[in-house]
Amino acid sequence: MDVAMIDYGRGNLRSVERALEKAGAKVRRVEDPVGLKKAELVVLPGVGSFGDAVDGLKQRKLWEPLRDWVRSDQPFLGICLGFQLLWEEGEEAPGAKGLGIFPGRVSKFQGHGLKIPLIGWCEVRPKGDAEEFFQEADRFFYHVHSYRPESVPSEFLLCETEYGGWYPSGVRKGRVVGFQFHPEKSQQAGISLIQSALNIIRGG
Repeated sequence: MDVAMIDYGRGNLRSVERALEKAGAKVRRVEDPVGLKKAELVVLPGVGSFGDAVDGLKQRKLWEPLRDWVRSDQPFLGICLGFQLLWEEGEEAPGAKGLGIFPGRVSKFQGHGLKIPLIGWCEVRPKGDAEEFFQEADRFFYHVHSYRPESVPSEFLLCETEYGGWYPSGVRKGRVVGFQFHPEKSQQAGISLIQSALNIIRGG
């Protein structure tokens, strides 16, 4: 499978690249719109802030092609910040618009005594028919983030994580899939999840 992994100059992509390769993908790093052509699937990883990611993608003229890609239900996997960008907006970057696949916004964790950012291994709870994604018995995945989506329509919820309340940590709308946590840092359970996601997304 030919996978275009978007590189917009933010963060170390090598761990994501290695995980995709272990899952059987042939990975190309893409830094401009031309690189998206002929891709069977686009992966958008990322760490950092919502606004910086939008700016980085726009600077490389990737924003509009990426938005067209996901809005036309082309195969897509978003990880961490790439997951958050699927919403309309982010609290940490007022005025910056996301890809708008899901309504609402991404906001900071709220709750007395919560350590922010959330860093560590948390159990995720699959929802609906999401079991096909989670082939391993191990449901613990590595999380590192301060913001999370406030909500998502239930028909698009793949899994959720509890931290000061349950929040969406995995979504699917057609062939567009995203995870808030880091499967690439989650050992065998993460590789298995990526492999399942690639197969399911490709199959539609």
